[in-house]
Amino acid sequence: MTSKLLGALLAIFLVSVALNEAAVVSRTVTELRCQCIKTYSKPFHPKLIKELRVIDSGPHCSNTEIIVTVKDNRDLCLDPNAKWVQRILQEFLKRTKDHSK
Repeated sequence: MTSKLLGALLAIFLVSVALNEAAVVSRTVTELRCQCIKTYSKPFHPKLIKELRVIDSGPHCSNTEIIVTVKDNRDLCLDPNAKWVQRILQEFLKRTKDHSK
């Protein structure tokens, strides 16, 4: 009886470890690819942006990616070469410089 219980506990432990490893591998695979499949092209006011992230190109992705979170919690990928996106970046840089003073 004790050996059956020990075997069951060992099996549960091994399944738990395997699931945890799968979650870590899945997260790593997600991080090792481009986050933006397509870009949002319609200009909008910078005040709608809650958060702005710039992900430089690297081994994970050959593109520089700009991802913004807007007020309604949607994440949008923006084209870093678009003039309106460059103006938004300048606005955010100015804002961060003003806050650091």
